Formats: sequence, structure tokens, C-alpha cells
Amino acid sequence: MKVVILSTSEKIGGAAIAANRLMKTLNKSDIDVKMLVRDKQTNDPNVISLNSSFFKTKINKIRFFWERFIIFIATGFDRKNLFRASISNTGTDISKHPLIQNADIIHLHWINQGFLSLKDIKKLIKLNKPIIWTMHDMWPCTGIYHHTKDSPFYTDTLGKRVLVKRAIRKKGNLYKSGKISFVCCSHWLENEAIKSALTNPYTITCIPNPIDTTIFKRLKQNTRAEFGLPEDKYLMLFGALNVTDKQKGIDYLIESLTYLKNNFTTTHNNIELVVFGQVKTEIQSLFNVPIHAMGYLNDTYQIVKLYNAVDIFITSSLEENLPNTIMESMACGTPCIGFNIGGIQEMIDHKQNGYVAEYLNAQDLAIGINCLLMHSDKQALSDSCIKKVKENYDEFKVAEQYKKIYNNKYGNKCKK
Repeated sequence: MKVVILSTSEKIGGAAIAANRLMKTLNKSDIDVKMLVRDKQTNDPNVISLNSSFFKTKINKIRFFWERFIIFIATGFDRKNLFRASISNTGTDISKHPLIQNADIIHLHWINQGFLSLKDIKKLIKLNKPIIWTMHDMWPCTGIYHHTKDSPFYTDTLGKRVLVKRAIRKKGNLYKSGKISFVCCSHWLENEAIKSALTNPYTITCIPNPIDTTIFKRLKQNTRAEFGLPEDKYLMLFGALNVTDKQKGIDYLIESLTYLKNNFTTTHNNIELVVFGQVKTEIQSLFNVPIHAMGYLNDTYQIVKLYNAVDIFITSSLEENLPNTIMESMACGTPCIGFNIGGIQEMIDHKQNGYVAEYLNAQDLAIGINCLLMHSDKQALSDSCIKKVKENYDEFKVAEQYKKIYNNKYGNKCKK
């Protein structure tokens, strides 16, 4: 059986990382899988990019900017919501690409921002090949939004809903034209897909993202010295591609640390924040604890060492599905804390391997930080983290679940 995974990027963004990991996992599980992307970041021969020439690279950039430009106009030139929606008005026709032609199954992941248009997806459906669509956010089951109006970033005025209504109509017709099976990475997203009139009539399955627990694991050695981190402090890890993105909830994290300082003096005087990702100088001054900025970390083994170097991992994100960072941290035995949003509440078992804080409650976030740092049995916390990941997200267990879907769609042919 030959499977082609479609993703806008090879490794940039959580959805791309998850798709890439799935490709590698399935290849180790005796399925021939290739990844077709627009943007490639490595020399992996199993990943093929549409940017195969200078001309094609420029054209694809134009497609990206053209879609953003239409959204920019529709929002009244409001930059705040520029990336909150995708209208898929432009993309690349890949229906005749050799990987698509030779594939037995077409597996869509995150395909937005000028990679595939709705017309391009329809051409794939017309090939009459089984199509699996793994949802990494709500876009496949909404009109144009990646998250619903429950998000504080939602705007109901985008193009006076013209673009929304048009997209819903087009998606509805698109889904009816072919047999698509949807996969959701969390039960939260599965429930949202079931509630949606767009995706409800079709097969919806919940399968989490995979992780290699032979790489992301607890290390025996002390790794703090390698990063120049203090040995006598409690270290909290926080990170994102863009730390200052309001979606990542940095304002709530700042507020929670202020509450921590005023109400848990003993804890506060001994904690420091470790941050990976883009950290602007002006942001650092807003925190009332020392900050260690790690910058961007691309090396997986350095990331594993960093998870092992800290006491807890914090995500204050306001919108999430199934964060890779929580999975990675827990696989390394490092407990996590986050708001009860999306799939986070499924990943973290409250007070067993982490803390689930009330949504948008900075005070509860601070209480959770103190709870984990002052926990009486940190070894039990750590062991529970690892156990949860191995039982639910181990790559081979995830691969077996996808094999069942592939076999149901194509027959028992999941062999190279």
C-alpha cells in the first residue's frame, strides 16, 4: 500500500510536526508513505516539495500573499485576524503529481495558506481514491475559521459573513462529491466535528498524534549545566514559535506570576522562567522573575535535554487541539500545566501528572504552578507523565489505529 501525506509544511508548526512524525512512524510500520509539501525544511528523501524551482517557489509565495490579501481586505485591513481564517481561494493542482497518481490512499493534514484550494481538493476527490483527512484544528468543519466564536479572537464581521457563507456552501458540496473519512487528534475536536453540519454525515474517528518515546524520554544525567541554568532554582519552561502571540496567552502567564509573587512568597523567590522561541526584549521586562531565553531550538535532542532540565512545562494557550509540546514534556517525565481548553484537558490528568487550570483564570494558573512545584511526590508525578504518554501516544499504537482505517478504506493491504 502506498500512502501520500499532504501538508503545507514539512516541520514548521505543530500540525506539520505531527504529520511528519506520522509519516516516519508508518514507514517503520511497513507502510510505504511519502509526504508531499509546499515548504520543505530537511533533506529527507521521503518528503517532496512543490517548490522544485525558483519560479514555482515564487508562484507559491504569491498564492500565499494573495489569500492573505483577500482576507486583509475583508476584515477592513485589520491585521489582528489576518491568520485566524483561511479561504482557500488559491492553491496548486497536484492531482497529476506522480506521488498522487501512484498513491493508494491520499491523506490530508493541514493544507492551508495557499497550498491547496477547495478546487484542488475537489480534483483529488475526483480521482476516486480513498481520502483520509486528519484535522489539526476546526477549519475542515467550519466555514473559514481555524477556531470557533468561543475563541476571544473570533470576529463575526469578516466580509460581513459573505466569505463564511460561500465557504460553507463550497465545502458542503465538496464533501458530498467524495467519500472522505475525518480523523480528529483529540476527543474535543471529535465532538466539534460531530456537531458540525459539514462533517457530521461522514466517518469521524479520534486518533492522537504519535510520539517516539525512545527519543522523547527521561534522561539520567543532569542537563541544566549544558544550558547554563541554575541548579538551585525551580525552573518553569514556556515556549512557542512566537512567544508574544496573544493566542499563546502570555498576558495570563504574566498575571499568574504576579499573583504567585504576592501569594506564594516562598515559591516565587526560588523560581525562574526558561523560554524557547522568539522572545522580544520588551517582553522580558514584563515578567517579575528571571528569564532564560533559549531562542529557537531545532535539534530534537537539545529539546529533549531542555525538557529534562526543567521542573514543569507551562502552556497558557487560549486555543489548542493536542499540543505536541505537552506530549513531548510528559514523555520526558516533566509535568505540565495548562488551561482546560481543547485537548489539553484530555492529555493532563488533573493533579496526577499535571494541573488543569480554569480557562482564562490566571489565579488558578498560579495555584497550579505552586501545586506542581511544591508537590510532595514529584517522582510519582513524573512516572505518571511517562505512563500516560506510553499508553496513549506511543507511535506504534497510533500507527496501528491508522492501519485499521487504511485497511477499511482500501482492504487488508497495509504492507510495502
